[in-house]
Amino acid sequence: MQRFPAGIEGEEINQKQVPDYFPDFVRRVRVERKRGGSLEQVVIDSADTLVYLADQACITPHVWLSRIDAPDRPDRLIFDLDPPRRDLRLLRDGARAVRALLADIGLEPYLMATGSRGLHVVAALDRTGTFAESRDLANRIAHTLADEAPNRFTTEARKVRRGDRLYLDTGRNSYAQMAVAPYAVRARPNAPVACPLDWSELTRVEPDQITIHTIFRRLARRDDPWAGIGDHPASIGIARERLAQD
Repeated sequence: MQRFPAGIEGEEINQKQVPDYFPDFVRRVRVERKRGGSLEQVVIDSADTLVYLADQACITPHVWLSRIDAPDRPDRLIFDLDPPRRDLRLLRDGARAVRALLADIGLEPYLMATGSRGLHVVAALDRTGTFAESRDLANRIAHTLADEAPNRFTTEARKVRRGDRLYLDTGRNSYAQMAVAPYAVRARPNAPVACPLDWSELTRVEPDQITIHTIFRRLARRDDPWAGIGDHPASIGIARERLAQD
């Protein structure tokens, strides 16, 4: 829960543990910590819970890449494309490169404007692999792309070493890591929305262009581009084999 009790100009609170005062209708799930112990986290499975979180100044919910019944088995693979500045051409070229390689190894890529300055490219997994395996696959894909275009793409986590290259961030593909939820509002001026996109929109829509002022008109006139994201989940093992053959 990314909370801003004093507004977006005030202190930011990133809270995972459910407070004791949350009402009973807010569903909880207990999950194991990476370094031992456990904690209770919120499950958003109703409009009432979503409204309550908004009332608690939770502007942007972040979600796991797995589900309650098997938290150690990811069903999403995420690439967070982080440009060094507002370089839309480089950002879009990176999204195309990730899309092409994912499709080549049997994963179906989906696109999302993050509501910030980057893009997410996401693929559904069949939950047969572990987070260690999904992280390894994501890293292999990112390194492959960076090796093919070392002057344009990088896997370097330290900003000072990236230069003018697009950072292919795979860090969210780990147990207990989270990513901004689709259609979440971002705590930024004009309230941009993290919005799923059709690939045909890549050259037309900027990462923070869709806001709470425009999202409902968009939803009224078009289908959700991510409606079928879970229809054809992919195997990590098969994707790794195909990547090794390329």
